[in-house]
Amino acid sequence: MSDINEALCECLYFSCNKLSRALGKIADEEFRITGLSPTYAFLISIVNESEGISQKNIGEILHITPSTTTRFIDKLENKGLLNRKNDGKNSFIYLTDKGLELQTEINKAWTNFHLKCLNALGEDEYKSLTKVINNACESIDDLLK
Repeated sequence: MSDINEALCECLYFSCNKLSRALGKIADEEFRITGLSPTYAFLISIVNESEGISQKNIGEILHITPSTTTRFIDKLENKGLLNRKNDGKNSFIYLTDKGLELQTEINKAWTNFHLKCLNALGEDEYKSLTKVINNACESIDDLLK
């Protein structure tokens, strides 16, 4: 391995992005059945779980900015999957019947994605890696506060 390859593989930023691209390819493949990207599917699932959730809470759960949250909700609303109800400065999000029907396909896509990852990593490594990543995110988020 060359010096630059070794240096890149020892870089947390590079390694996380490499993993993210690999997982993204698998997720995109599995989510093709929904017609949505994985992040949009997360949003549908969040609303399905908490009907009438505020737009602000969705952004916090997905760790995305308010403008990105608005853009995602706008797109799903334009597709007829969500409805937004405004109450003053707050927006509350509800699934349409079409959005609710899509949840079955979203669940299939998540199951297929998780099975592929479990098969590639094994259950112990899958759980361990997920825990390490979440702990690292919390520690780095603390630095940013």
